[in-house]
Amino acid sequence: MNVLGVGAHYDDLELGCSGTLIKHVENGDKVTMVVVTDSSYRSPDGKLVRTAAAAYKEGQKAAKIIGAKLICLKYKTFMVPFDERLTSKILDYIEKLKIDIVYSHWTGDLHRDHQYAAKSTLMAGRHVPRFLMYRSNFYTTEQLFKGTFYSDISGVMTKKKKVIEAHKSELARVKYHWLDFFTKQHQNDGKIIGAKHAECFETVRYLV
Repeated sequence: MNVLGVGAHYDDLELGCSGTLIKHVENGDKVTMVVVTDSSYRSPDGKLVRTAAAAYKEGQKAAKIIGAKLICLKYKTFMVPFDERLTSKILDYIEKLKIDIVYSHWTGDLHRDHQYAAKSTLMAGRHVPRFLMYRSNFYTTEQLFKGTFYSDISGVMTKKKKVIEAHKSELARVKYHWLDFFTKQHQNDGKIIGAKHAECFETVRYLV
């Protein structure tokens, strides 16, 4: 199976669905991660928090742990568009790689980069037979995340933590809260399906 994960920034796929991507690799599937932005970041006062080079280096390390190929489209952070150019770039990878399943941001995400990356991916992947949407943060939103598809990641949760920990600059910015938050979230999602840890997705379509 050929797998495509699309994230707006380095760390989005890692937080939202890297456990499932790891399982794909372990099952012999070919996984490609497309990151839309260079993921550099400045605080509201203009202070440089994360350079593009640092974000890329951390993204490479995370992808290596997962066992995936990493591609960056190099848009600027907070400047992800919802337009035909981005959609066409994602579609090109879908067609060239003969993608069987797409993991994308949830279209209801409050973060504009996440939302526009999701909408562009949804349009580009409209003919892919399996399309699942993940959350990489948990803002209160105007829409309800309708997660009904679960992936048991109990056997790879330790490895997923290492993937998240590869993003040292981002973890430092959020004071390591993400690591604790997602561990607990996956524990809670796991309880729903009788597993120790699980990732939850909203289903667009899924061919069995």
